[in-house]
Amino acid sequence: MVEQLNMVIARHRTTIELTAVMMRIVSFSLVSWLGPKSPFLFVWAFNTADAVALSWCAVLRKDKAYTLLNVFWIGVGIVGMIRAHGF
Repeated sequence: MVEQLNMVIARHRTTIELTAVMMRIVSFSLVSWLGPKSPFLFVWAFNTADAVALSWCAVLRKDKAYTLLNVFWIGVGIVGMIRAHGF
């Protein structure tokens, strides 16, 4: 199952990466435009989803630097969601 998913992701990697980068731009643009009125839980969830997609693509490409960077963003996103939820 995972191998089949990896094959699909590898086949559409460029599109997935471009979509994930656009997601990151949108999430940070929301924070820039709305400031304290931003929907922070949504922003962090959206940002974490794009980090998962970019991490997966980086792992398949065997790109250690981008894997590390995006796995870091997954961790930041989880902390951001926890904080936005009020914990």
